[in-house]
Amino acid sequence: MIQPIFLTPVFQERIWGGTRLKDIFNYDIPSSTTGECWAISAHPNGQSTVTNGKYKGSTLCELWNDHRELFGRMEGDRFPLLTKVLDANDNLSVQVHPDDQYAKECENGEIGKTECWYIIDCEDDAEIILGHNARSKEELVSMIKHNKWNELLTRKKIKPGDFFYVPSGSIHALCNGTLVLETQQSSDTTYRVYDYDRRDHNGNLRELHLEKAIEVTTTPHRIRKVDPIIHKINTSTITTFVEEQYFTVSKWHVYSRLEMIQDKPFMSVSLIDGKGKLTVNHDSYLLNKGQHFILPNNMGAFVLEGNMQMIVSHP
Repeated sequence: MIQPIFLTPVFQERIWGGTRLKDIFNYDIPSSTTGECWAISAHPNGQSTVTNGKYKGSTLCELWNDHRELFGRMEGDRFPLLTKVLDANDNLSVQVHPDDQYAKECENGEIGKTECWYIIDCEDDAEIILGHNARSKEELVSMIKHNKWNELLTRKKIKPGDFFYVPSGSIHALCNGTLVLETQQSSDTTYRVYDYDRRDHNGNLRELHLEKAIEVTTTPHRIRKVDPIIHKINTSTITTFVEEQYFTVSKWHVYSRLEMIQDKPFMSVSLIDGKGKLTVNHDSYLLNKGQHFILPNNMGAFVLEGNMQMIVSHP
């Protein structure tokens, strides 16, 4: 009998982290500077662990390696997606990620990092940095060299429910007062461009990676507009934000009852608000805000009941 796969997250402390992962989701975080919840992850830097069923205690990486049938027998040497929840209590560094080809050649076979953000919550005046104003590599280098950050960086006001697609090569940063669910390629390669002259716990300026960052930055910046597609099923709503090379990401807002078929290689599900119940093959599972799980391949029909909001992604 195929069951959903519930997962325990891994938490990462960051200089810019806070306590909202505990305050909002009641997670047992390691400190008051906890910045990242790696919720659905098989990356070696933080692996989720199965909490139910016959695979209980296994890591997601072990499932990918030993039970590829759960994921539609997808090809590849790694689970392809990584789901995080980020608490930006302070500004993140301004950064950029490489594409697959550059990462393979320059980062020991790592993959690139295209990502996207769903704004769960934010302060009234919150913003993000997404994109830059340099018209050429030469202008990009000059503006960085002369610290013209206000002229170079593009800032956008944000509100809860906003969604942003951030392909590799995009200069970007979350800013303070923001809680985000991030769906990304399963990569941990980041090049810092600017970090507000912050120092680490030892008093040292945090490392920048300007040479690589300049090499991989798309110039001029390409705006990738998001045009959500909204599909109503009875009283529930499925909003598909993006369907692209690496992932499809949707928001499911369940009002009362939603019947679905799992017809993808797998689905990664993060419950960001509400509570309810998942029924699969006559077995029921209680769901609460902050849970993360995978609906495996060939699971077939399932029913969601309650009042819940969830972010769902699949390859």
